[in-house]
Amino acid sequence: MKAKKIFCQFVKIWLLACMVLVLTNAMATPAEDEPVSLIVNGMTNLFKEVNDNLAKYESDPEALQALVMRDLVPMLDSNYSARLILGRAGRGVPPEKIQAFSDAMVNMLVSRYSEGLLQLHSTEMVKVLPQKGELNDKLTRVRSRVVLPDGGEAPIDYAFHKTPEGWKAFDVIVEGISYVTTYRNQIMPDVQANGIDSVIKRLTSGELELAE
Repeated sequence: MKAKKIFCQFVKIWLLACMVLVLTNAMATPAEDEPVSLIVNGMTNLFKEVNDNLAKYESDPEALQALVMRDLVPMLDSNYSARLILGRAGRGVPPEKIQAFSDAMVNMLVSRYSEGLLQLHSTEMVKVLPQKGELNDKLTRVRSRVVLPDGGEAPIDYAFHKTPEGWKAFDVIVEGISYVTTYRNQIMPDVQANGIDSVIKRLTSGELELAE
């Protein structure tokens, strides 16, 4: 199924958070603190940093992961995503366990997908569509289209919500496939069967491998 293949390739963009998004001419310039502007303005420097120091990051994966952790992960509401992924299995779990699970997920995803930054050399790869409707504090989607090697386009939507710290991304939907739902279907039954401590330990050690 093409959608599944695209999800495997572009879930990395969930971590990269569209740092190379190109606004279409039809789109009015949004306010500085709105989701699209946060992505475009905040990540331009990250993209430039990688391109300017490509050899360094190609030879030093840990430096690349540190860069993503520093400049990109703060744009994500990883704790909220963690709660959504845990679903019913997260009920009654103390906040410190949610934080530990969130950290384990972020570390795994950054390690797995940060090399995607090395492959994104063209701002022509991603285009943002105009904002549709009014911003909604609970759920606002940033819609984009990723240009595929065959010339086709894949729809990638980013889910944002408003937090006390501002707008944060918490999910990415690739051709209708949600990052949160994909991992919830694997992790929630595991937590229910084995407990969250076991899942955190196996995520941290790399023993627990999640399908994409």
